[in-house]
Amino acid sequence: MNNLTTRELLAKLIAFDTVSRNSNLALMVWVQDYLSGYGVSSQLLTDASGEKANLLAVIGPQERAGIVLSGHTDVVPVDGQQWQSDPFQLREADGCLYGRGTADMKSWLAAVLALVPQLVAQPLRLPVWLAFSHDEEVGCKGVPALLAHLARVPVLPAACIVGEPTNMRPILGHKGKIALRCEVTGLAGHSAYTPQGVNAIEYAVRIIQQLMALAEKLKTQQNLAFDPPFSTLQTGVIRGGEVLNIVPAHCQFDFEIRTLPGVDAQSLVDEIESECQQHLLPEMQRVSPDCRITFSPLSHYPGLQSESSDALAAVLHLLPPPDSLCTVAFGTEGGLFQQMGIPTVVCGPGDMAQGHKADEFIRLDQLAECDRFLQRLCQSMRE
Repeated sequence: MNNLTTRELLAKLIAFDTVSRNSNLALMVWVQDYLSGYGVSSQLLTDASGEKANLLAVIGPQERAGIVLSGHTDVVPVDGQQWQSDPFQLREADGCLYGRGTADMKSWLAAVLALVPQLVAQPLRLPVWLAFSHDEEVGCKGVPALLAHLARVPVLPAACIVGEPTNMRPILGHKGKIALRCEVTGLAGHSAYTPQGVNAIEYAVRIIQQLMALAEKLKTQQNLAFDPPFSTLQTGVIRGGEVLNIVPAHCQFDFEIRTLPGVDAQSLVDEIESECQQHLLPEMQRVSPDCRITFSPLSHYPGLQSESSDALAAVLHLLPPPDSLCTVAFGTEGGLFQQMGIPTVVCGPGDMAQGHKADEFIRLDQLAECDRFLQRLCQSMRE
């Protein structure tokens, strides 16, 4: 079997349209076949729909505590973006590789797969786990099932590297996130008789004003290791109403809270719900007892605050020393690994500033730096 380079593997991975709304099975089956070609068995862990899958594989002795190389296979949509080339065909220009997922985060997956021939070439004294997940971009929805399976292995890994784009800088902390949908049910009526109805949009606006006030309150609790240095809250989507001359009976909006490590996101949600139930809902139900305000979770993952360990220290020794700001504002599955008792660092090729945009790219020198790091990691785990 001819060994493929990281660039060649990246071209193959980019060609799979794994936008989160789509299935990632074709990519995962391809990865499974690739690993099988080197004698590495892997498990596809499909979700309830059968359309999405996680992949878990191990190389080396499972009776010892090794390291997890983790990454997600889904990418964000390209809808409405003006690309200079096909986002699902890798294009090289001016020392960069362009395509959806080049930065976030198929370059990491390609580099990990390119390492496989070296991992199997000589006996490893410690195992290397490959953990590829689905639906990270929509709230780390695939990782919990993967971790539930990993929890049943003979010995838990001693450390995890999440390969999100950090320009190969080790990141030891990030914020958590909780996302919710608020649905307001009012009472429809003719707009000429507005007092006889309950305007769902106007009550939704009042809830959003409460969220804005809470966002200002959150700014008072700061951690200067983060940018921004406080927990944030924002409303991102709102829908309501039919036509102008009908009092709207329905409105819904989605909002998110990104919390500093140590901030209890659920307590913030409880505070918001309590305000609505005690003050706004009684007003609405004086007009109609059928009025409702409901909150439904969309996604939730914890922040990351890495704890020191010998295994994690050994990984960090192979990387450039972290600067004083070793945190990021975006989230990853790292907090879930950490919560499971696996010390975690976030470190991967590329820059998140290029992610989620038209003409997403990664510099070739970032791929080369990632390859060198993984080769050092491989060497450190051999007999």
